[in-house]
Amino acid sequence: MEYTVKGIAELAGVSPRTLRWYDKTGLLKPTRVNEAGYRFYGAAAVDRLQQILFFRELGFSLAEIKRILDSPDFSETAALQSHLLALTRQRERIDALILTVQKTLDDRKGENKMNDSEKFEAFKRGLVRENEERYGAESRASYGDGAVDAANSAVLGMREDQHAAWTALDEAIHAALAEAVRTQCTPDSPQGQKIAQMHREWLSYTIPRYDPRQHAGIAALYVADARFTAYYDRDLPGCAQFLCDAVKSYTKRL
Repeated sequence: MEYTVKGIAELAGVSPRTLRWYDKTGLLKPTRVNEAGYRFYGAAAVDRLQQILFFRELGFSLAEIKRILDSPDFSETAALQSHLLALTRQRERIDALILTVQKTLDDRKGENKMNDSEKFEAFKRGLVRENEERYGAESRASYGDGAVDAANSAVLGMREDQHAAWTALDEAIHAALAEAVRTQCTPDSPQGQKIAQMHREWLSYTIPRYDPRQHAGIAALYVADARFTAYYDRDLPGCAQFLCDAVKSYTKRL
């Protein structure tokens, strides 16, 4: 079965303008264009549009989606399994938030008192789950299940004030890194060493027992793994490398 632009737009719940943009960028080409210039979309195009919308729902950019779908290694079955897993985890996060909201309502009504830990449990569990999905395999391979499980437990056990301080310190590190790279400081400068000390303090929230070699190894992972690099380079390219070098210099002095 073939669909016109209007037909597939109504079927998928997207606008004709969106389809024209997808065509222009090469993300979704029509199956055929007749002599009058009308575009028609067949079964393969319908399936590709479904994949595009799945990826969009999961927060991927159009450029990322095109790269994934155009890859010779792309497998529709594997992609669907991945979508299912991601959506299931998303549902678990939403269910946890719903439960927290319900408990909060009960607390406000005086029906069931919440302690401070319960108020933030869903958010902390979401953070642990997100970190596990993004970096779990690499972290476990580098430092072992015991260390990663202990760090996760430390996050879940944080009080509200501890979690707020930990998050604020992470943002302060990002800001300091961007400033250092922008002003062309060297990693072994006082500013660079201060950032390394801040990173040591940040790690202490989840790894209480300090090990300089472990600290240097974690920082090295920030440039070895593109996902860590993207996290630290989000404000300015070069921040991940600066942090790695600053920590390397810092740990050598201990």
